[in-house]
Amino acid sequence: CSRARRPPLRRPTMVLEATMIALDNSEAMRNGDYAPTRFQAQADAVNLLCGAKTQANPENTVGVMTMGGANASVIVTPTADLGKILTALHGLPLEGKLNATGLQVAQLALKHRQNKNQRQRIVFFAGSLLEVETKALVKIGKKLKKNNVACDVIAFGETEENSEKLEAFITAVNSNDNSHLVTVPAGDQILSDVLITSPIMQGDGEGTSAFAAAAAAGSAAAAAGGLAGAEGLDQFGIDPSVDPELALALRVSMEEERARQERAAKEAEGGEGGEGGEGAAGEGGPSAAPADDAQPMEADEDALLQQALAMSMAGGDAMPAAAPAEAEEEVDDDLAKAMAMSVEGTGAAGASDAGTGGDLNDLVSGLPGVDVNDPALQAALAASLEEDMKDADAAEEKDSE
Repeated sequence: CSRARRPPLRRPTMVLEATMIALDNSEAMRNGDYAPTRFQAQADAVNLLCGAKTQANPENTVGVMTMGGANASVIVTPTADLGKILTALHGLPLEGKLNATGLQVAQLALKHRQNKNQRQRIVFFAGSLLEVETKALVKIGKKLKKNNVACDVIAFGETEENSEKLEAFITAVNSNDNSHLVTVPAGDQILSDVLITSPIMQGDGEGTSAFAAAAAAGSAAAAAGGLAGAEGLDQFGIDPSVDPELALALRVSMEEERARQERAAKEAEGGEGGEGGEGAAGEGGPSAAPADDAQPMEADEDALLQQALAMSMAGGDAMPAAAPAEAEEEVDDDLAKAMAMSVEGTGAAGASDAGTGGDLNDLVSGLPGVDVNDPALQAALAASLEEDMKDADAAEEKDSE
C-alpha cells in the first residue's frame, strides 16, 4: 500500500531587514490620554519594536528619526546596536507639528544602508494631527513603493481625523501586503500591548518573531495574574516544553544564587558571633603583648652591651701588644733624623769629638722611649763619630795642601 506523503514543515524564515522608525515628537505628544503620556507610550512601543527587529535576525539594523518641527532629522542611522538606539530616545525635545513629508528623509537613510541585501521598511508613528494633504501623502506612498520600501503606520491620538489620509497612504505604498496600518484608540489599551499582537510584530506571514511571541506570552501571563500563575509557564515565564535547555539554565542559576545568599548569611552570622570572643581576647591580648615583647627586647640589648664590652676589652688588650712595634718604628725614625742632623752639624762647623759626642748624646737622650745606655745605640754613635772624624781630617789635609 502506498504511504501518504506528509506535507513538509514550514520553517520560519529570518527576514533580513533595515528599518527606520519615524517618531512623532510634536507638541501634541504631551497629552495624557495614553498613560502616562503619548510620547512615553510611544517610547515604550519603540523599545519593544527595536528589540523585536534586532532579535529576529542578527544582521537586522534599526534607525531612529524625528518627525516633529519644521524639518525631520535622523537621530541614529540604521545600526544593530540596540543600546545606542535606546540611548538616543532619552531627552528628545517636543516641538512644532507633525511633518509627514519627512518620510522621504527616512527613504534616503535606507537607500544609503551598508548591506544592500536588506529589505527596506519604515515604521511611522502618527500620534498627532496630520496637516499634510491626502494627495501629497499618496504621492509619497507611490514613491516609496517604487523604491521597494515598505511602510507600517501606527495611528494613535488623533485617530479619527487621520484615518482617511493614512488609509490612502497605505493603499498607495502597499505591495503584496507588505505594509500595515494599526490604529490604537485612546482608552484602557496600552500601545505596546496592542503592537505585540499586530502584523507589524508578527511579520509578513513568513515567520513569527520569537521576541514578539515571548513578549506576548509574558503580557498574557501578567494579565492572568503573574508569570508564576500562568498555565504552562514556570516561575520565569518560560514554557519548559518549548525550550527545556533555557528553563534548566535559569533554574540552575536561581539555585546557585540562593546557595550564595545562604552562604553569605551564614558568614554574616558567624562574623557577628565571633566579634564578642575577638573583643574579649583583644582586651587582654594587646595589653599583655607589650610585656611579652619587652623581655626579648631587653635580652637583645643586654647581648649587644656584652658584645660591645668584649670588643672593647679585646681592643684594649691588643693595643699594648701593638705599642712596642710602633715605639720601635718611632725610635728608628728619630734615630735616623738625629744621625742626619749630627752629620750636617759636623760637616758645617767642624766640631770637636767631645762637643759632637755630647751634642749627639743630648739629642738622642731627649727622644721618647730611647735608652742612651743601650750598647747597640752606643756602638752606632761611636761609628758615626769615627766617620765624622775621618771626614774632618781629610778636609783639613786638603785645605793645608
